[in-house]
Amino acid sequence: MTSRRRFLRPLQSARALVAHRRSTASDLLLATLLAAIAGAANAGGFFALGQYTSHMTGYLSQLADTLVIAQFRIAFVSVLAMSAFIAGAGFSTVLINWARQTAMHRQYALPMAVQGAFMLCFSWGGIFTTEPGRLFSLTCLCFIMGMQNATITKISSARIRTTHATGMITDIGIELGRIFFATLRPQSGVRPDFAKLGILLQLVFSFLIGGIIGAVGYSHIGFFFSMPLALILLGLSIPTLLTARPS
Repeated sequence: MTSRRRFLRPLQSARALVAHRRSTASDLLLATLLAAIAGAANAGGFFALGQYTSHMTGYLSQLADTLVIAQFRIAFVSVLAMSAFIAGAGFSTVLINWARQTAMHRQYALPMAVQGAFMLCFSWGGIFTTEPGRLFSLTCLCFIMGMQNATITKISSARIRTTHATGMITDIGIELGRIFFATLRPQSGVRPDFAKLGILLQLVFSFLIGGIIGAVGYSHIGFFFSMPLALILLGLSIPTLLTARPS
């Protein structure tokens, strides 16, 4: 009986992380894990493809620049990356809303399982050595990034976006500015949100650590380093997908 409980404990933890009835602690733990995966996958995009696949601001800026100087091939890559990211976010939203009407308890597990499956596909991107193959790999990873960002956004009711480091770092600056102003003018009524600051620092640090791990992994193993990332996503989602609808 004890061994059975030990076996079931990881499955129960996985189900709790992607459950449709959620707590703030579950949101933060899941967001921290997904931020680390996003950081690792982003590093993978750079080492495997020479592109940061979560940086849509960069792609949008690159599109404007390359259109002006008539580098239409690079402009096409920018459009492709942004389109894949948007498609991933849209597809995640469709899956979540569909599951809410058919199998509520699977609404977050389903898009995470799809992300894991796409990550497995990306792990075989090294066999595509031609230019179309590299574009396929880039599209696949941008699609995953869009799905993940939309999934955690829906889970946290738009409080957290795991791939949007610019926004998180901006919010850190805002909170630090509030701390500084409140220290200078304590009578002003301005109060920093230390809880929010702690969450933001945790997510940024998680993204950074994931990026370091991903940089080491992809530089030594290549595309196949995506496999453990895929297995984490599948390990979180499959137990819930295999669970019957709660009564």
